[in-house]
Amino acid sequence: MAKMQSLQKVEAGPGAKIVEADVPTPKAGEILVKIKATSICGTDRHIYKWDGWAGSRIHPPMIFGHEFAGEVIELGAGVDSVKIGDLVSGETHIFCGTCYLCRTGNAHICEKVKLRGIDVTGCFAEYLTMPANTAWVNPKGIEPEVASVQEPLGNAVHTVFEGGDVAGRTVALFGPGPIGLCATAICRNTGADMVIMVGTNPFRLDLAKKMGATHIINSKEQDPVKEILDLTNGLGVDVFLELSGAPIVYKQGFESMRLGGRASLIGIAPGMVSMDMTNWAVFKQARIYGVNGRRIWDTWYRAASFMRTGVVDLKKIITHRFPMSKYEEAFAALDSGQSAKIVMTPGQ
Repeated sequence: MAKMQSLQKVEAGPGAKIVEADVPTPKAGEILVKIKATSICGTDRHIYKWDGWAGSRIHPPMIFGHEFAGEVIELGAGVDSVKIGDLVSGETHIFCGTCYLCRTGNAHICEKVKLRGIDVTGCFAEYLTMPANTAWVNPKGIEPEVASVQEPLGNAVHTVFEGGDVAGRTVALFGPGPIGLCATAICRNTGADMVIMVGTNPFRLDLAKKMGATHIINSKEQDPVKEILDLTNGLGVDVFLELSGAPIVYKQGFESMRLGGRASLIGIAPGMVSMDMTNWAVFKQARIYGVNGRRIWDTWYRAASFMRTGVVDLKKIITHRFPMSKYEEAFAALDSGQSAKIVMTPGQ
């Protein structure tokens, strides 16, 4: 049996280890992918740090990671949707295709969904088997490191447009992480009138300005509600995008959103969040949308279009590159406050 190097959560507790594993064999309906690039998500950080969520969800030992791009090198029986040599990325939500939600165009919230790198084997390895129906075939010429960052770009696309477009609208984005940075570029380059990024990390706030934010608010130094109301002549923004999960942000965002405004929420809060539903939702007649993953495959087509036409330049948010063997340095960079998207290359 051929062997490969993999990054695994080998036991409960902080950290991870490089482990030699068997190269998997694709089953019927699956493909074998040689991984060219992976990128680190905040979820991977939770697993690496082993917080309360990870302890309740992850069952070591397992290979984690879910953002990648790689070359198809073997097809399982019955696969005809991709071919050998294709450079593919992968939809993280592995859907059943037969439940009510899948059959009504909502496979991203499949009743039986399994998440790559959380519920099933992930991509921090030299090779990965995956269901062929979760593979996205990339256009020729795209760099693997860029293709590996499409999954969070898809999160941004879904968040920005869930509930309507942003052309001619004022938008406040809370959270300049990779999803927020992508969302900034999408808003600005699809016609938003005002794109206000709120956050606490100066490095990422500077990146948000480079991605197209018209206004930057450091909420450690300024009151974002006051600043946003001043910028909008007391009206508040048309659209509030919550991208951080920080409990205080829900209060700041809803209070800086106008009457009849729209809120799209994708940030994962650490626990229960108290909300003034009467004043933030009912009396404001707010339109509130929860956002989960990406719409399969509509979001991917839109994301690919935005990359092709230059609406979003993902290279601007890739700040670090490491061989997978230096994973400890990679995760340390993620914690440094001086990074955005970090790419790891397996087999080095």
